[in-house]
Amino acid sequence: MSGDSNTRTGEAGAQAKHGGLRSDQFSGLMLVALALYLVWANRDYPLGSLSEPGPGYLPLILAIFMGAMGLLIALGGARSPRLSAIRWPEATRALVIVLSCAGATLLLEPLGYRITMIALLVFLLGVVERKGPLAVALVALGFGFGSFYVVGDLLHVPLPRSSWGL
Repeated sequence: MSGDSNTRTGEAGAQAKHGGLRSDQFSGLMLVALALYLVWANRDYPLGSLSEPGPGYLPLILAIFMGAMGLLIALGGARSPRLSAIRWPEATRALVIVLSCAGATLLLEPLGYRITMIALLVFLLGVVERKGPLAVALVALGFGFGSFYVVGDLLHVPLPRSSWGL
């Protein structure tokens, strides 16, 4: 009995020390927070009616659905590992990818879509993933020019061009 109470005391102390929050509970609560933000951001758009929905109708329905799913994930996350017990050895790699995408976003207007996408893919595939130069060149050039052709030329969606016309 005394060993059992010590175990319970140790678990309670660990919960108090780490907040007792588990990974799925944290993820679910983040989804709920994002859903609440989306509902707040959607307030400027007219909802319309069920027979004639306005531009704010579907985003509101999706935000409510996301909030409900986040709540279910948070409530059902009691068996997931504790947030403090999770190790993420690829955190540096993920940060490099996110920062490179942010840099590409900033360079999109001055460099144009094709040059930016080619440079981003060369960096991600060649430097981060360390693929061979032929594969990197084929994928980067194929995606950069191919996606511009499909989206810009066939679908007529205006994409940024560089000052050189690329």
